[in-house]
Amino acid sequence: MQNAELIQIELFAQVDELLRRLRQWGEGESDWEPLNHSRAVVRRLLGRLETLRVRLEAPLVVATFGGTGTGKSSLVNALVGEEVSKSGRERPTTRRPTLIAQSKTELEPLNLPLGEFDIVRVNSPVLRDTVLIDCPDPDTNEAETSGSNLEILRQMLPHCDVLIYTSTQQKYRNARIVDELNLASTGCRLVFVQTHADVDADVREDWRTQLSGRFDVPELFFVDSVKALADQQSGERPGGDFARLQDLLTTQFASVERIRIRRANLLDLTEAALTRCDELLARYDKPLDELEAGLVTHQQKMSADMSRQLRTQLESSRHLWEQRILTSVTSLWGISPFSSLLRLYNGLGAIIASASLLRARSGAQLVLVGAMQGTKWLTSRKKDRDAEASFEDAAGMELNENLVQEARLILSGHLHDAALDTAIVEQTSMDEMRSESARMQGRFLAHAKQRIDTVIEELARRNSGPIARGWYELLLLGYVGYVFYRAGRNFFYDSAILGKDLLTVDYYVSAGIFFLLWSVTLVICFCRRLRRGLNKEIGKLAGELASQKLTGGPFPRLEETLKEVRVERSRLTQLKEMCSQLRDDFATAPGLGAPSQLNAERLDSGV
Repeated sequence: MQNAELIQIELFAQVDELLRRLRQWGEGESDWEPLNHSRAVVRRLLGRLETLRVRLEAPLVVATFGGTGTGKSSLVNALVGEEVSKSGRERPTTRRPTLIAQSKTELEPLNLPLGEFDIVRVNSPVLRDTVLIDCPDPDTNEAETSGSNLEILRQMLPHCDVLIYTSTQQKYRNARIVDELNLASTGCRLVFVQTHADVDADVREDWRTQLSGRFDVPELFFVDSVKALADQQSGERPGGDFARLQDLLTTQFASVERIRIRRANLLDLTEAALTRCDELLARYDKPLDELEAGLVTHQQKMSADMSRQLRTQLESSRHLWEQRILTSVTSLWGISPFSSLLRLYNGLGAIIASASLLRARSGAQLVLVGAMQGTKWLTSRKKDRDAEASFEDAAGMELNENLVQEARLILSGHLHDAALDTAIVEQTSMDEMRSESARMQGRFLAHAKQRIDTVIEELARRNSGPIARGWYELLLLGYVGYVFYRAGRNFFYDSAILGKDLLTVDYYVSAGIFFLLWSVTLVICFCRRLRRGLNKEIGKLAGELASQKLTGGPFPRLEETLKEVRVERSRLTQLKEMCSQLRDDFATAPGLGAPSQLNAERLDSGV
């Protein structure tokens, strides 16, 4: 018993957690109107649920529901054991709802419109934990006008916990009554009773078939209300199905089960509302998918356009990056013949300037040469500064206005289909986009420079490995070794032993010229290797920087709205699954039915 109580406590705690999460989901406003509407439904639901919570300790409200002449009033009289409601079989006799309660029962906590009822006080065992309501007939010909019985019925039913649905052999197929029951039964438990057992045949199996698919029907009762009332008035205890029905009201509806029944009703109503909200939002799944696909397509177009611009600007500064890579390579390479050759190539301008100064024969020539070299140095520095400034140009680059306008036109159509305001994309002007771009410039520039430094370091490491170093050093030193081998062989072997002539100066001049050409060839090959790697990395870097530049997208408000929609849809699905699981776990008293197809139309329409 203790374990069962703990399970019940845990279930109650889960219901409270569900309500807490529902309150959170129902808060706030969105740019998406269907989401606002669904949140309004949930807020109205929470108002209803709060009423149910207040009534947890109040008696259960049990109302009769059925067509004209199905014996609702006779059944109420029989259950109470006294004539408390006028009965009849041929025409509507209940024109105004009658509320039957014990003399000490407080009716205010029930939150019923008591002014609309005829109130009867009776001390009966059935009324110990319940109040009974004899309702007007739902199948009268009068329309739902102001003050009509049908309007009163529909206003009263949302306050009921249990509906006793009565029918007869002639009425059980009445479609209008079943439709009204389907509308009224959300948030209620159901008891199905076939009356007039004294004159009608037992049609419960066929009736169950008619109800299947729309209602869960665990049990149907077949009673003779007139005989049951007569038995009680004569001091006898009724038997059969009527005795079981009385036991259901006196035992199963006792205070112990009251909270479970109301919690189950609460979960029914909650699942109905969440299902309704899910259906409302699901209508826009396809338009939202198309909107997201359109947004991604135009982001890709803008990213590709900006990538091309960035690549052009980065390639215009290629000589700067090559110099930096060479500097980094020689630093990693250390002291070696080929690295010394690369340093010589990288500092060729300074060497030429020094040689020019050595050619000066007078002070005037020295000043003139110095001025010329200074001008060249300043020009070179200006080019370097311009190359560095290309990053800042890239950072401040604007979006292509034609692409933005194209995106606005296409996305506006998707926005309309998805029930989103087109102002989400139209209200963002190009000036605002430029301002946002300027604010991002600092962050983008820092990221771009950091990525360039990373690329240069990576290329330098890649071209300074043992294989690359060994290959170029071997090619350079192989030529030098060959020249010295020829000279040594000629001096020590050919001339001394074989008596051949020594090599002339022409050999050494030619060897020097070819050494220069060979060195230049190796440097050019190495630089082309660096350039190929640099071009490849510039392409990758341009795409990466363009994507980073477009982080947040050209329409950030639209992206935030779509993200919110997806998150809230996911939260709604989780709440619905949680409610459905609790509804399955929250078993109620045996003999009580419930709607299998939950209906939230009354809640959604503001009833």
